[in-house]
Amino acid sequence: MPKRALVEHRPWLAASVLAAVAYYFLRSEPLSDGLLVSLKGAGAALLAVYAWQRCGVRDAKILSLVMALSALGDVLIEYSLEYGGGAFFLSHLAAMTLYLGNRREHPTSSQKTAAAALLLLTPLVCWLLSRDLGITFYGLSLGGMAATAWMSRFSRYRVGLGALLFVVSDWLIFARIGYPSGAAIYALLIWPLYYAGQFLIATGVVQTLRKELDAEN
Repeated sequence: MPKRALVEHRPWLAASVLAAVAYYFLRSEPLSDGLLVSLKGAGAALLAVYAWQRCGVRDAKILSLVMALSALGDVLIEYSLEYGGGAFFLSHLAAMTLYLGNRREHPTSSQKTAAAALLLLTPLVCWLLSRDLGITFYGLSLGGMAATAWMSRFSRYRVGLGALLFVVSDWLIFARIGYPSGAAIYALLIWPLYYAGQFLIATGVVQTLRKELDAEN
């Protein structure tokens, strides 16, 4: 969709992208902490509004909750890794509720294997990167979110891929704890991977739900 059409027909989505890009390029500038944190939280918060406005069904409202909790996590993590992680933990639980309620009817054996690998390997990698039990416990919810997204009826090229990008961005956060020598590279990649993942998840779920609504009308 051309940029002008995006602004006219998906204003909340366009605003989310602008906020996310602005945060990424301004985060090293001498701006007030409040402004930067607000920009950071606005990315996912506006995705929550987008989901709520674009589709009125129950699943879209759950998606909106997922994004709202993620926005809260984006803000809180600037002050406390534990509080921010707690908000994201709740976000993953909400996401699993959404995906489990939209399971793929006939998954292939390869899809089942990939989902099992995500469920088991995600917390294992979290442990290997951080050597922290709390982060490993959080990794269980992260892996559960990714595994259920992969097994859902939503597009794996959007929602499944978005969940994978989210996992990788979190791994990079935890790598800063265990392997701080690469912190500069991690800092360049974490936000783009995270936001791209959230964007793909939000638009992928909404696209499926909107197609179904249009087909019914």
